[in-house]
Amino acid sequence: MHTKTDLNSLKKHNFYQMMEMAGRVFIVVRYSPDVIIGKRGFSDQEKKQGLVLVFNSNMSFQWDDFGITATLAFGTAPQKCFIPAEHIVAVYSPDINAQFLAAGSDEQKSESLKDKSLDLQKKSPDSEKSSVVKVDFSKKEKI
Repeated sequence: MHTKTDLNSLKKHNFYQMMEMAGRVFIVVRYSPDVIIGKRGFSDQEKKQGLVLVFNSNMSFQWDDFGITATLAFGTAPQKCFIPAEHIVAVYSPDINAQFLAAGSDEQKSESLKDKSLDLQKKSPDSEKSSVVKVDFSKKEKI
């Protein structure tokens, strides 16, 4: 049986591998009172759907045994943030077309990522009420 620490180490490893390859990595963070997003916090929608954060190789951040500590900019306002690794549900890089998903334990999530994915696939991407963010992972070729 794998421990929570093993899974968090795998998230960290994938994050740094993608950062080395692409120079930019996105993470999806589920809402928890343990996640600190400065004074900004989570919006009501983000509490339900999660928050996408972008990291690049020029940023100053630290991922230790507990999670990621960084100052992130939202608009022009820098916010001191702490994201516990256990609340990171996805690590991905559109630049290299790679993603790592981790649902966590049943106690930590309200619905599985599989159920969420199936639900999102049923919604029309053109619908204003859709919670799907369309991301094109293919590289554009210059003509």
